[in-house]
Order: sequence, then C-alpha cells, then structure tokens
Amino acid sequence: MQRLTILITALTLSLPMMPAFADGTAAIKARQGMMQLYAFNLGILGNMAKGATEYDAKAASIAAANLLASASLDQSAMWPAGTDTFEMEGKTGAKPEMWSTYPAVLDNVNQLVAAATAMNAVAGTDLASLKGAMGTVGGSCGACHKLYRQKD
Repeated sequence: MQRLTILITALTLSLPMMPAFADGTAAIKARQGMMQLYAFNLGILGNMAKGATEYDAKAASIAAANLLASASLDQSAMWPAGTDTFEMEGKTGAKPEMWSTYPAVLDNVNQLVAAATAMNAVAGTDLASLKGAMGTVGGSCGACHKLYRQKD
C-alpha cells in the first residue's frame, strides 16, 4: 500500500507540469512507462505460469497487486489528442483510432482492471490458479493492442 501511495503522490505532483510539455512527449513517456510496469509484472507472473521460474506465492501476489494498482490508475492525462503514431511519428505506437473510438477504449481498460482484480485474488494461492488467470489478463492486453497499437 505504501508503494501505491508513493506512486499516486508522484503522479499527482507531476500533473501541474504537464502543460509545460504541450507537444505530448511527456504524456507518451508516461504511458510507455505504464506499459513497462504492466510488462514487468506480467513477466514475473508469466514466467511462473510457463515454468521458466519457480512459482513463488509471495512474488506472485506482489506482481499481481502491482499490476492491479497500475491498471487502476486514472491514465486520462496520458492520452491527450494528437499523441498518436500519425502525429508523433517515431515517438509512439498508439493508433489514431484510440481517440476516434474513445468510449470503446474504456471497455478495454475495464476489462484489464477486471482481469487484474481476478489475478490479484488468486495469484498467491497456487500455480494452477495463477495459470488460470493469465489467459484472461493476456487476452485483455492483446485485445486492446490489436485495436489500438501500431505493429512494429
């Protein structure tokens, strides 16, 4: 809980500085950082689920809690108009459809939060439960990326 408080405080203190970065670069960096947090924690969970690393209930619980905390943050300031791949070539992989279909984007966010909530509830229970929750989390991430992420 203390880590979440620190993260929320840091994000809150950085919001007044956002207008200073009117070109969107700070927002892009923030959301890329958020995606790295997702990937880092999913890597821990995924490696356990695949058997690449030994299952560790405490580490799984921490990674699942971190995933849920980051997925639950209000990221709206990280997605200002004009920060898509078309307008910010080379700086982002976000497709313009992200903004033209915005209400639908919230469905993807809600699916990720629901999947992360379910993962958080079972990740520290046992390996079978962790494996069972991975598919829903991965499917949620993949569905959003398929619609809104430019392919590399």
